[in-house]
Amino acid sequence: MKHFKKSTYFVMLMFAFVLCTSFYIKTETLQIRIYTSTKLNTVSFGVNAGKYKLIGDGSLILEPNIANHIKFTLKNDSVIVLDGEQKLGTFKYVKFSGDALSELKIKIINPDRKARLYQNNISCSVVDGNLRLLNEIYLDNYIAGVTEAEAGSRAAQEFYKVQSILARTFALAHINKHVTEGFSLCDQVHCQAYYGKPKDLSIFNAIEATKNLVVVDENLNLIVAAFHSNSGGQTANSEDVWGAKTSYLRSINDTFSLKMPNSKWERKMLKEDWLSYLKIKYNYPTDNDEAINQALNFKQEERKVFLECYNSKVPLKNIRNDLQLKSTYFTISELSKDSVLFKGKGYGHGLGMCQEGAMRMCKLGYNYQQVLNFYYKNITLIDLHKLSFFKDE
Repeated sequence: MKHFKKSTYFVMLMFAFVLCTSFYIKTETLQIRIYTSTKLNTVSFGVNAGKYKLIGDGSLILEPNIANHIKFTLKNDSVIVLDGEQKLGTFKYVKFSGDALSELKIKIINPDRKARLYQNNISCSVVDGNLRLLNEIYLDNYIAGVTEAEAGSRAAQEFYKVQSILARTFALAHINKHVTEGFSLCDQVHCQAYYGKPKDLSIFNAIEATKNLVVVDENLNLIVAAFHSNSGGQTANSEDVWGAKTSYLRSINDTFSLKMPNSKWERKMLKEDWLSYLKIKYNYPTDNDEAINQALNFKQEERKVFLECYNSKVPLKNIRNDLQLKSTYFTISELSKDSVLFKGKGYGHGLGMCQEGAMRMCKLGYNYQQVLNFYYKNITLIDLHKLSFFKDE
């Protein structure tokens, strides 16, 4: 295993940065939109832990406990609040304001969804004709939820550490992604998957063990913490996927990803459909025998960016998206007179950390620093307090 070695210049730069930079973090909370993709009409709430105050349009409505059954219902541009069958009022803005240990059990009634637990505060208003729920949550609690949503439950503790650092880095690097809409991040993969408090509470141990750590590049900028399911044995360069070159998203050989569940895949397709797709979408020269042979016998010993023949260059990432393939890392061969076979490696865009490879590394005894330095180049870990997030104005 090769580790990133800091140059003398970089060490001096880091030292000066630490000496000269000290920011006071005031709250460390984020506003996360939850149930983003669901059109909410009726939602029920139950206090699961801690103490709450229910506030409507700035005034105290109730101090609910586990005996209360609160329900929000949409009415025009307002929210009707009920406790059981008792109507508590109609408001434009309603908020459950809790203490540090507070948790709410949230059940979407219309449309029907399974109940989830959310920590800290929840607010509700009407936006675009639907209820909008925001979870104002402590950073570490949010990172715990994201870690389980992205890594799954019952993962190795060391892998939870890796995923939590990347989740924290991503969150802070994209903290203003939805600022014009009145919140920080959403709960979809557009930002990071987040479904509330994790079921595996050991994740909180991983959060504590890596508390405040984020990943920065050689210029002390937070990295784009890209990751994917499986690299198929080789990760990709950022410019080959996103068009922009970075110093840390570099292609590497990744033997840890091999023989894992998502390391291989296959897809059959009619030869006529494949050639028609190339002709119609990219004006590929299907009247040329050599071009046809290239399209029907495409090889990738190492990752390529294009399917090329003469002046035709078809981006593999476009083929992946158009045909809904698992990756761009595939070969094509004639399966029969009428069909072709895509034999693929890996699952996902191939950038940054391979989750299945990282899981295997952790099981083999590698620690989280070794995993991160294997999949990301020219990086270091730094305490987020040395950055300007949550800084007092």
